[in-house]
Amino acid sequence: MSSVLPEKNEQYGTKEYWDQRYSQESEEDSFDWFKSYADIAPIIKELVPNKAARILMLGCGNSKLSEEMYDDGYKNIVNTDYSGVLIEKMRHKHEKLRPEMEWLEMDVRDLRFDSGSFDFAIDKGTMDAMMTSKGDVWDPPEDVIDSCDREVNEVLRVLRTGGIFLYLTFGQPHFRRRYLTKPGTMLEIRQLGEAFHYYLYIVRKQE
Repeated sequence: MSSVLPEKNEQYGTKEYWDQRYSQESEEDSFDWFKSYADIAPIIKELVPNKAARILMLGCGNSKLSEEMYDDGYKNIVNTDYSGVLIEKMRHKHEKLRPEMEWLEMDVRDLRFDSGSFDFAIDKGTMDAMMTSKGDVWDPPEDVIDSCDREVNEVLRVLRTGGIFLYLTFGQPHFRRRYLTKPGTMLEIRQLGEAFHYYLYIVRKQE
């Protein structure tokens, strides 16, 4: 893994870095930012009791989250990532074992889906990667603000009324709330972990 770590943190926010990294990794390699599905499964089952719900995975990477959710009964999952290299690998890896899952090359800031077409959306580290640009965390660069706003606005557009956007991060509320407080939504924040805290931001689309 060390051979594909970026020289600078801001490379986490570039498509070129991820294409290069995934081209060096095998189909069997995986990496999960933050918590695993086992850690958050009770919360997901609470928020999405209907396993037929249509679920959008934002910046899926080669995380095991999608496959573990699928194996737990959530069959209607659409995975997106802007690395075409990664998407081809994941599509080939899962096409026989998990044929109902979809894998699409797509930027979370420009989702090519109809409005109101998903019940649930998950971001586990994708927005964080867009925040790795140099700058003051208290006063982020305009491109970071624009990218994060565009992602959240697009997610809310493709969610149906009553749909939920789940964002898991280590980012504390005073750094993340600005992007997740939107008209017509309700924001709930849960803290996970003991020695090191993670935060679960639950955005409910109300209108």
